[in-house]
Amino acid sequence: MNYLSVENLTKSFGDRVLFRDLNFGIDQGQKVAIVAKNGKGKTTLLRCLMDLEQIDSGRVVYRKDIRVAFMEQGDQLDPDNSILEEVLSYELPEIQALKRYQLALQSEDEAQIEACFQQMSDLQAWEIEVRVKQILSVLKLDDLSQKIDALSGGQKKRVSLAKVLISEADFLLLDEPTNHLDLDMIEWLEEYLSRSKSTILMVTHDRYFLEVVCNQILELEDEQIYRYKGNFSYYLEKKAERREQLEATVEKAKNTFKKELDWIRRQPKARGTKQKARIENFHEVKKVAKTDLREDELDIPIKMERLGTKILELHKVSKSYDEKVILDQFSYHFQRRERLGIVGHNGSGKSTFLNLIQELVEVDGGKIVRGDTVQFGYYSQELIKVDDNKKVIDIVRDIAEYIPLEKGKQLRAAQLLEKFLFPRDMHYHFVHKLSGGEKRRLKLLTVLMANPNFLILDEPTNDLDIFVMSVLEEYLKSFPGCLIVVSHDRYFMDKMVDHLFVFEGQGVVKDILGNYQAYREQQKQELQAYREQQRAKEEKVVTPTATPEKEKRKLSYKEKQEFEQIEGDLETLEAEKEKLTATLSDPEADNETLMKAGEELARIVSEIDTKTERWLELSELA
Repeated sequence: MNYLSVENLTKSFGDRVLFRDLNFGIDQGQKVAIVAKNGKGKTTLLRCLMDLEQIDSGRVVYRKDIRVAFMEQGDQLDPDNSILEEVLSYELPEIQALKRYQLALQSEDEAQIEACFQQMSDLQAWEIEVRVKQILSVLKLDDLSQKIDALSGGQKKRVSLAKVLISEADFLLLDEPTNHLDLDMIEWLEEYLSRSKSTILMVTHDRYFLEVVCNQILELEDEQIYRYKGNFSYYLEKKAERREQLEATVEKAKNTFKKELDWIRRQPKARGTKQKARIENFHEVKKVAKTDLREDELDIPIKMERLGTKILELHKVSKSYDEKVILDQFSYHFQRRERLGIVGHNGSGKSTFLNLIQELVEVDGGKIVRGDTVQFGYYSQELIKVDDNKKVIDIVRDIAEYIPLEKGKQLRAAQLLEKFLFPRDMHYHFVHKLSGGEKRRLKLLTVLMANPNFLILDEPTNDLDIFVMSVLEEYLKSFPGCLIVVSHDRYFMDKMVDHLFVFEGQGVVKDILGNYQAYREQQKQELQAYREQQRAKEEKVVTPTATPEKEKRKLSYKEKQEFEQIEGDLETLEAEKEKLTATLSDPEADNETLMKAGEELARIVSEIDTKTERWLELSELA
C-alpha cells in the first residue's frame, strides 16, 4: 500500500539546483533513509515533502487518512508550553484525555482527577499513558512542568523526538533523530523504531542506525535519487557496483565518441533522416563521454607540531558543582598517540572534563600539568561562531592568508577551502547560506588551521555526512598526536579509540580497555552475571547451621507434615512470582493489569518471606 508518491519534484535556490525531477514512492511499513553529502538538499527535501518549503515544480501526494508527524532539526516548539503540554499537544481524544489527567494530578484536584480517571477508562487511554511514561523516562524528561523556553538545546531536541514518538503516527519523517541523545538513548531508539509499525523516512548519519533500522536507502546525488533496497551494508556494496558500471559506460561512450566525431567532421551538412538520427545520437554519446567521474575528496593537509616528552598529567584532580561530583581525586598521565573515547550519560561531566584539561575551568583540588609543546585543537558541539553575513573565504583569511605545510610549503586560503570541499563558487557565499554540515566542516577547518597536536573532538559527527566522516576517520587514524573523542556515534568510536573513560556520575570514572563495542559487550556480560547471581540467591536453599547433638530434637509428626507442605507452597509461590514479574515487564500490558499485578506481587513476596522463615526454623530440627 503506497503511503507517499513524489513526482517530478524540483527545487533550486537561485542558480543552485538541489534536485531535479525526482520520482520515488514509499510503501506502508518501509523504513527508509536518505543519504547525501552535506549541502545536497536532504533537509530541504524533507521540508518540501511536508509543504514547509516551496517547490519549483512537481507533486507530493500522501495516502488519504494517514497521520504524518515530522521531527525537524530546528526548534519548532512553543516556548510558553511546559514539556507535558508540548508532548501531548496532538488533537487525538486519547492524548488530550491523558493531558487533562496529568494536569489534574499536578494540581492535586481530587474531583478533577476522578473525572479524568473515568474519561481515561472510557477511552481506554491507559496504554498510551504507559507508553508516554516509558518514552519520557528513557529520554530523561522528568520535570514535565518545566517550560520549553528554559530547556537546553539538547533537551528541546529530546522533547521534539518524544512528541513525534508519542503521536504514533502512520508515517514518521525524522531529521537527525539521534543528535543530542546519549548512547543508551540511541540504542533504545534503534530498538523502538525497529519494532514500530509506523512507516519511516529519516535523515541520519549514524551508520549503525542505518544498518539496523533501515530496509531501504535513497541516495540523493547528481540532482536525482538512486534507490537501494536493503540496509547500509547493501547500499555500500551496490553503490560500488553502480560506480563500476558507470565507469564502464563512460569509457565505452568515449571510444564511440572518438569514432563518431571523426564521422561528423568528414560529413557535409546532414540532409537525410538517418544522418540526422546519427547526429542526434552523437550528441547523446558526447554528453555521456563528458561525464565527470572525479569525486570530491576531502584533503586535510595541515601539519602538526611535534609533542614533547611531557604531554598532560592529572594529579588527584577534584571538581564538583554543589553536591554534583565530576571528579574525585582523579589521576591520569596521557601518553603519545593517546586514543581516548569518553562516554557517559548527559550531564555526567564529560564536557566539564574537557574544559578542565584545557584549563578553561579551574579545579577544586589537585593539579593539571600541561607539556610546553602541547597545542590543543578543540572542536566543540556548538556551530561556528562567526558573523553570518561574512563570506566563507573571509573566515579563513581572518585566521591566516597562507597556511604552513610540511617541508616549508604553503597553501593559500582559497586552496585550503577547495581541499575541504568548498568549491570556488562557494568561497564568496555568506555563512548563513551554508547547511548545518557545511558549517561544521568550516569549523573543523578553522580548528585544524591552528596545527594542533592534541585534538579534542566533542560530538564531531553531528551534521557531518557519512562521506566526510569516512575521510575524517582516515585522517585521524594516521594523526600522530593525541586524540580525545566524545561521541554518540558508535561506529566512529569503534574505529577511533582503543580505551574509554566511562563517566558513571558522582566522581566515578572507569578506564575500560577496548572500543565502545567491547565496552557494551562487557556491560552485557556483567548484567547477565548479576542476574544469574540474583537468581541463584533466590533459589538457594540455606544449609541449616549445625548445633550440638544434645540441643537437637526431632520433628514431631505434625511439624514434619508442615515442613513438607511449606516446600510445596514455596515452589508454587515462586512460580507465581515469576509470572507476575513477567507481566510487569510487558510493555503492552494496560495500566489496570499492571496495578493488579503489582499488588499481587507484593502479597506473594510477603508470603514467601513468612514461609521461608518458618521453613528455616523447621529445617534446623529436621
